[in-house]
Amino acid sequence: MSEEFALTAEGLTKDFKGFRALDNVSLKVRRGHIHGLIGPNGAGKTTCFNLFTKFLRPTSGVIRFHGLDITGMDPADIARRGLVRSFQISATFAKLSVLQNVRVALQRKRRGDSFDFWRHRDALRALDAEAMALLEKVGLASMAQLPAAQLSYGRKRALEIATTLALEPQVLLLDEPTAGMAQDDVERTTSLIREISRGRTVLMVEHNLSVVSTLCDRLTVLTLGKVLVEGNYAEVSKDPRVVEAYLGGNDDD
Repeated sequence: MSEEFALTAEGLTKDFKGFRALDNVSLKVRRGHIHGLIGPNGAGKTTCFNLFTKFLRPTSGVIRFHGLDITGMDPADIARRGLVRSFQISATFAKLSVLQNVRVALQRKRRGDSFDFWRHRDALRALDAEAMALLEKVGLASMAQLPAAQLSYGRKRALEIATTLALEPQVLLLDEPTAGMAQDDVERTTSLIREISRGRTVLMVEHNLSVVSTLCDRLTVLTLGKVLVEGNYAEVSKDPRVVEAYLGGNDDD
């Protein structure tokens, strides 16, 4: 299993004071694939992500990363092992330049949890070449000296991906990466996700089904905290249970 699947969950359950948000969910994310986690609002997708990245502890169930049981580990431990959640762990600093944001992320990777802001400028500049390579990858090299606050919403998401890539993830969890974007930014971000997925595994929550159909090798559909169906997009999109679940969506997750 550890060779075929990068991330698995078995019997994952989460209760909140009598409310069962996730109910006996099992999931297998194949190594090197883009796996989509979709479902109507309130289906349990965010809860599932929070359990994978250890911001929540499961009531029951087991989570494995490359075959290793990580159920009891904390977020920092699993991030160091290469399981990283974008758009949450990799927050940007608005007053720093785009380049400085990525440099700080690289510094964290090199130095652990200590950012050492007092280090000599020459030591920090030594990371510039690597930071610029990451910015080139996400299409932000020409904006390296701009304050992060001046970036458009979509470009800020690209910067967050760059700072996440600085942590050298093996498995990247993307939580609604195109939410709130204009169409041009959606297309740019979709292309970016396809590019950065080469050589790594991606698990993504996404409401935009056009993005899902373009990117995802396999989908798991959740509803009311349970797995409703799994398959490729063609199979899932034609399943009457999925159509009914989306039409009868619940409150936000």
